[in-house]
Amino acid sequence: MTERELDVLKSLPVPQPGEDARARALAAALAAFDAVQTKSTSHAKGTSNVARPISASHPGTWRHLMPTPRVQYAMAASVVALAVAVPAVMQMMPLSPRPEIVERVPEQPTPPSEPARRDVGVTNNKVAALPSPMAVNRTELTEATKSPAPNETVIAGLATPPPPPASKPQAAPLAAPAAKGELDATARAFRPVEKSTGGKTDDRVLRGQIAQAQQQAQQRAAPSKIGAAMPERARIVDLAHPEPFVAQADEHRDQHTAFEDGSVKQVATEPVSTFSIDVDTASYSFTRKALNAGHLPQKNAVRVEEMINYFPYAYPAPESASVPFAPAVSIFPAPWNAAHKLVHIGIKGYTLQSAERPRANLVFLIDTSGSMSPQDRLPLVKNAFRLLLDQLKPDDTVGIVTYAGNTSVALKPTKAADKGEILSAIDGLGAGGSTAGAQGIQDAYALAEANFDATGVNRIILATDGDFNVGITDRNELKSFVERKRAKGIFLSILGVGMGNYNDAMMQTLAQNGNGVAAYIDTLAEARKVLVEEASSSLFTIAKDVKIQVEFNPAAVSEYRLIGYETRALKREDFNNDKVDAGDVGSGHTVTAIYEITPVGSEAASVDPLRYGPQDAVRRRVEAASEFGFLKLRYKLPKEDASKLLTLPLTTALEKPSLSEASPDARFSIAIAGFGQLLRGSPHIKGFGTDDVIALAQSAKGDDPFGYRAEFITLARLAKSARP
Repeated sequence: MTERELDVLKSLPVPQPGEDARARALAAALAAFDAVQTKSTSHAKGTSNVARPISASHPGTWRHLMPTPRVQYAMAASVVALAVAVPAVMQMMPLSPRPEIVERVPEQPTPPSEPARRDVGVTNNKVAALPSPMAVNRTELTEATKSPAPNETVIAGLATPPPPPASKPQAAPLAAPAAKGELDATARAFRPVEKSTGGKTDDRVLRGQIAQAQQQAQQRAAPSKIGAAMPERARIVDLAHPEPFVAQADEHRDQHTAFEDGSVKQVATEPVSTFSIDVDTASYSFTRKALNAGHLPQKNAVRVEEMINYFPYAYPAPESASVPFAPAVSIFPAPWNAAHKLVHIGIKGYTLQSAERPRANLVFLIDTSGSMSPQDRLPLVKNAFRLLLDQLKPDDTVGIVTYAGNTSVALKPTKAADKGEILSAIDGLGAGGSTAGAQGIQDAYALAEANFDATGVNRIILATDGDFNVGITDRNELKSFVERKRAKGIFLSILGVGMGNYNDAMMQTLAQNGNGVAAYIDTLAEARKVLVEEASSSLFTIAKDVKIQVEFNPAAVSEYRLIGYETRALKREDFNNDKVDAGDVGSGHTVTAIYEITPVGSEAASVDPLRYGPQDAVRRRVEAASEFGFLKLRYKLPKEDASKLLTLPLTTALEKPSLSEASPDARFSIAIAGFGQLLRGSPHIKGFGTDDVIALAQSAKGDDPFGYRAEFITLARLAKSARP
C-alpha cells in the first residue's frame, strides 16, 4: 500500500452508527491487511516469498516475513480503519458490557504530553493518538499507552459488541457469519509474538510491544462481586481463542477469611464448649507451599486444626459402621506451660471395606479460565484426576463440566470402565477466558442430578484457584444454593490449586456448606495423597453433621481454651439441633481436638478468682473431683436425618504425669499445634519456639511410611529462615 492510498484511508469520514457503517469499517480493516500480498525478500539467503494475508494466516503467526516498510504501511492502514470502525461500534454499546469482553479500569493519572508525530488510533473507547508505525520506539510506546482516563473502558481484542439494552432494537453482529473466520483471524493477529530478525523488528514484535505496554499500563479490573473484594487484574483477551494475558501486579494476594485466635474461657461463667469437627487439610498444604517458596504464610491462611488433621494417626478404630467412632482421650502437661494441661481428643472413623463401598456418581467441575494456565494449576488438576480414575470401580460414573467465560459439558456421565474416553476428555482441556464459577457449579449440579443414584454417593469435585468473577454475585446466595443441593443428597468437595490469587475464603464457604472436604493441591504427591491414598475418606462419608461438646467441671478446671476450630464454633444450643449443619467424616478419617486447661488452684490462671465467688465450696469439692469434664459427640449416619450420641467422661485416670509418657501420635500432634500457633503469632505460647517444635516432632516421628512427618520437620526448619 502506498502513502497516497494511506492518506485516502486517513481522510475517510467517520460514518454514523449502523449496519452499513460497521460493514464498511470491517471491510476497510481487512482490506488493509490483505493488501500486503506482495513479493518480499526473505531473511534467508535472499529467497523471494509471498506474504500471506492476515485473514488467512495461521492464528497468531506469519510463516513468511514482509519487508519492514510494507508491514508498517499495513499497520498504519489498519489503525486508520479501526479509527473508523470503533467509534461507530462503541456508540451502540450499552453502559454495562459483558465482563468477558469489556472490563472497567480504575482511575489513573493523566498521561504526559504526547510525542510530536502521531497517527490516529483507537483506545479506551475514544479516538486517540498513537505513535506512527514508521517511527515507533519504546519511548513512544510508553507514552502512547499510558493508563486511560477515569472510568473509561478497554476493548479486549476485536470483539462483537454486547447487545444493547432492551429498550433499544437488537444490534446485528459486527460481521456477517461468512466473515466470522476473517474476523477471528484478524483478532488473533493482534496477539503479541516476540521475535526479531536481522536487526529489523518483525510486525509481530511491533504489535506485541504495543499490546504489552497497554497491558502494563492498566490496573486490575473491578473486584469480584462474590465474597470479599478481589484483586484487580489487567487483561488483553483474544475472544476467538480465549487465552488472556494476565498482568500480575503483585504476589500474595490470596484471600483468606480473617479470624482471631480462640480466647480463654472461664469455667465458672462458660463451662460448655461446642464446635463442628473439621477434616479439611487445605491450610497445611498452602502453608507448605509458602514455606517452600521461602516466605511465611499469611496469618489467616494458618488454621491450626487443619494442620493437625493433615496427618494420619493410629487412633483406636471402631468395629462397625453403625457406631463409626471410638474416641481416645489423654491428658498431660502442656509443653509451653507446665502449669497447664492439655486434653487431647482423638477420633478415628470406621474404614469401609471394598465390598461395603457404595457406587459413586462423580462430576468433575474444572476451572479452565485463563488464571488456571500455569503448570501448578490446570495441568496439575488433570494429572490429579487421572490418578483418581484408578481408584474407581468399573460401575462408578464420571462426568466433566468446565467453566471459563461460559460453561460446557466436556463429558456426559460415563462409566469408569470406559477409562479411555474419560482420559481423552481430560487430555483435551485447556485454559483461557474469565471465570464463571457460579454458573459452572449450577451446571455441575444439574449433571449430577440427571445421573443421581439414591443408593450411592453423589459428589461434585470442584478444582479451581477460586478466582470467581462471573456469575452469582452474592456469596450468601451461592452458599444457599449449595445448601439446598446438599439437602437433596449431592455433596461438594474442593481441590484448590495455585498461589498468588487463591480464593481460600470462597473455597471454605463452598466445602463447609456442601458437606465436602477442602484440600489444597500444591504438588502431584499431594494429589496422590488426597485422591489415591485417602480416596476412600475423600469420597465416601461414614458420618455427617458431627459435633463435639465438652462440659468442664468447675471443681477441677478454672479455665480452658480450644486450640484451633475458630471458624467452626457453634452455639451451645446448636449441639442438640439436628437442623444445624456440621462437618462430615469420611471412611478412615482421623480427627484431633486439643484443649488447654488450667487446673483449679493453679497460679498460672489468666484472671484472678472472684473475691465473692464460691471458692470455698470449690476447694471442698476439688479433692472429690474425679473428672476434668464430660465429652459428648453427636453425629448422623450417611442416610439418616436423626442424630446419635456418644459420651465419655474425662476422668483423672486418663491423665499422664509427663508429656513423654503420651503416645507418639499425641506428641506429634502437639508439635503441629505448637507450630501452627507460632505461625499465627499466638499470645498463648510462651517460651516455646521453633527449635522446641522440631525437637518434639523428631522424638515423636514414629512410623512414617509416607514421609509426611519427616517433611514437616524440614518445613519447621525452613520457617526459621523464611521471610515475612
